[in-house]
Amino acid sequence: MTLVRSLVLFVLAALAEIGVAWLVWQGIREHRGLLWIAGGVIALGVYGFVATLQPDAHFGRILAAYGGVFVAGSLAWGIIVDKFQPDRWDYIGAAICLIGVAVIMYAPRG
Repeated sequence: MTLVRSLVLFVLAALAEIGVAWLVWQGIREHRGLLWIAGGVIALGVYGFVATLQPDAHFGRILAAYGGVFVAGSLAWGIIVDKFQPDRWDYIGAAICLIGVAVIMYAPRG
């Protein structure tokens, strides 16, 4: 259950943080206005809160692992939301990052 909880929290954190960047991008670069930017600010708070719910107690480990989730999640967001077409190197890079997440977070420690 702890592994599933951790994975769900990583996904939620990624949605919140990538959503921050996307909402602010929409507000500024796409001229959608301050409400979009405000939504980004709220999403940033959600991200910060969700990250603290990880079962592991080590801030540095969680944030380091989350970096890999962010990379893969950003590509997925681009595919789903912005119709971005990654190339094989994007996929390979994201896979390497997710392997890093697995090693950092879930390797047996003695």
